[in-house]
Amino acid sequence: MSDFPHIRKISAFFLVVWEIMLKFASESITNDLQYMATTMIRKPASFRLRADLLEGLKRNAARENRTLNNYVESVLLDIVYHEPNRQTKMGIEEAMSRKNYPAENLYTDVDEMIKALDAEV
Repeated sequence: MSDFPHIRKISAFFLVVWEIMLKFASESITNDLQYMATTMIRKPASFRLRADLLEGLKRNAARENRTLNNYVESVLLDIVYHEPNRQTKMGIEEAMSRKNYPAENLYTDVDEMIKALDAEV
C-alpha cells in the first residue's frame, strides 16, 4: 500500500462518507418510527361499490404502484381536505352556468373546437 498513498486517502474518504450515511440513515429510521407512533388511527370500513368502479380503482392503484387501500384513502383525503379557493369556485360556477359564453362558442367535441381555433389564426 505504500506504493499507492492516494488509495489510503481515498479509503479514508469513503470511510468518512460511509459513517455520515449511516448517521443519516439512523436518524431517518428514528424519525420514521416517531412518525409511525403518531399517525392517525385507522378504523376498518366496508363499502359496496359497483364492480366497474372497483375495477377502475384497482387499475389506477396498480398504475401508481400502490395498494388499493392506500389509493382509495388518498383519493378520499384529496376530496375531503383540498377545497378549491374562492376564485376557482367562481370560475367553476361561471363555466357550469355558461354565463358570458355566446352560444356560437359552445362546441360538441374537441375536433370542432380545434377547427374553430385554427380558423381564427
